[in-house]
Amino acid sequence: MERAGLTRIDDDRCQLLQWKGMFIDAMWDPKVPHGNDRAFWCLTTQKCIGPDSQLVDEYECNETRKCYKPL
Repeated sequence: MERAGLTRIDDDRCQLLQWKGMFIDAMWDPKVPHGNDRAFWCLTTQKCIGPDSQLVDEYECNETRKCYKPL
């Protein structure tokens, strides 16, 4: 359950974009500050660099890249 505001989780993101928050199934505790863990990776390369040798994150992985796959 990714918390809104930490990453872009809109429907227009690349389907290959992965981040830690996708795999955390916990309720948010308001007493604990947000960590904003920006650990992104590409499902294809399994690295923080995509198949086009460019950085992977919620803003860079967009329709302008050849490797972009819409949801």
